[in-house]
Amino acid sequence: MTHSFWQPGAEPLTDLDAAYANSAAIAGSQSYPPRWAAAAAAFRGHLASIGRARLDCAYGQAPRNCYDLFLPYGAPIGLVVFVHGGYWRAFDKSLWSHLAEGALQRGHAVAMPSYTLCPNATIGAITREIGAFLDHVAGEVPGPIRLSGHSAGGHLVSRMLCTDAPIARATADRIDRTVSISGVHDLRPLLATDMNDILQLNLAEARAESSALLEPRANIDITCLAGGAELDEFRRQNALLANVWHGFGVRTRAVERPGKHHFDVIDELRDPASEIVAILTGAPNS
Repeated sequence: MTHSFWQPGAEPLTDLDAAYANSAAIAGSQSYPPRWAAAAAAFRGHLASIGRARLDCAYGQAPRNCYDLFLPYGAPIGLVVFVHGGYWRAFDKSLWSHLAEGALQRGHAVAMPSYTLCPNATIGAITREIGAFLDHVAGEVPGPIRLSGHSAGGHLVSRMLCTDAPIARATADRIDRTVSISGVHDLRPLLATDMNDILQLNLAEARAESSALLEPRANIDITCLAGGAELDEFRRQNALLANVWHGFGVRTRAVERPGKHHFDVIDELRDPASEIVAILTGAPNS
């Protein structure tokens, strides 16, 4: 695993839209969502056909308050959660099913939620939905809970580690590993982007929902992972959270995958032999 030592550029950051425009920075970016959807549908269909998938389970009352639960062979030894990205405004659980493969092969159940998207919900409301999902799914699978998420999902899983996270104490006590992949942990720069027309953030909510501005619970363990070929803002955000929370005496690490960009850095979740899957599914403090 390569550790990240991101350094700021010499010039001030002036174009926030370009700084967060992942699709524009990745060659062939438009081909990724259809490929994700096809791989996810094939994986999900196979597991459903052999009785190892529970699909479209409800965790709340809103139309998108549903999740898929994938089961390993035999009794699960714990639960891995994956929360999808899309800048809190796009996608749902159906594009990512195949990313459950690595953890499943290591004996864990894997749950993937959808959530209400902006502008139909604020980011604070989405945080509360993910908290409600975790409290619900904690009652479905025993054992330790490990969180993972990508981009906006990376933000949402780090947010669940904060002292004011909207989850029950019993749920929080079972979360012993988290991997935030390409997460956005300080939302304040997004106030100056065009996407805020949809996100509808104001400064108060940006501060309240920024994990890097909040205090982590004691005894958490978080790995912040980004691609070495990602936009500088994502590399900065990745290093930021691990560095800030390290000062609270919790286990943090910031790492990068050389050559990986925002859309392919998640691929190793499919590989049970990958380092990230080993971190997610290993014994506590290993």
